[in-house]
Amino acid sequence: MPNAAYRRIVVLTGAGISAESGIATFRDKEGLWAKHDINEVATPEGYARNPAKVHAFYNQRRMDVRGVEPNTAHMALAGLEQQLDRRGAEVLVVTQNVDPLHERAGTQRLIHMHGELLRVWCVACDARLTWDQELSTSTVCPACRASRRMRPDIVWFGEMPYHMERIEAALAAADLFVSIGTSGNVYPASGFVAEARRAGARTVELNLEPSEGASLFHERRHGPASRIVPQFVEELLAG
Repeated sequence: MPNAAYRRIVVLTGAGISAESGIATFRDKEGLWAKHDINEVATPEGYARNPAKVHAFYNQRRMDVRGVEPNTAHMALAGLEQQLDRRGAEVLVVTQNVDPLHERAGTQRLIHMHGELLRVWCVACDARLTWDQELSTSTVCPACRASRRMRPDIVWFGEMPYHMERIEAALAAADLFVSIGTSGNVYPASGFVAEARRAGARTVELNLEPSEGASLFHERRHGPASRIVPQFVEELLAG
């Protein structure tokens, strides 16, 4: 990686950055989608057919993140943000993950493009609330008192990811784009590297193994996130 004073950095993270903290990934042979039918638990149609089943799935996932700690990769990104803030540069972390590990590590400038496990959405009044309890069809919205209208604040398959205009603006202005722990086969995030390259950014993949879009990156480093992310951040800050 050349020495350069990058001023606007966009970091995309996926399930691979949280796997070493014990958060289940999605698409490998032991992942969530090997054990659960996407159409039943992660689509608006599945929720309409059987909301109790969807609530049970997300209630369990909400319990699974209690007490889970960020690993050295999360901590390194939080440290990068803090160090570059002091230099007048900016880091934006865009995560596909719905877990709270970036926040627990201390990252401040963060977009959850697929929603958050620890938030719920009342479709009656559009309130979005922090939530670490169980959720059911009988849960009453604390904001409007409607019942049977609360759902996980998660972007399901077939729904539009959150904050796309802000993400696209950041990619258009970036001089460095880093993708960490992503499979490269989930749209629209899989297209971010091409957007960043068109804008003139240098692109780097940090992944356990090559992603489907690995050839689109200027630089590729492969190995456990807990090792290669801190190493990359250390080199970037020294550059």
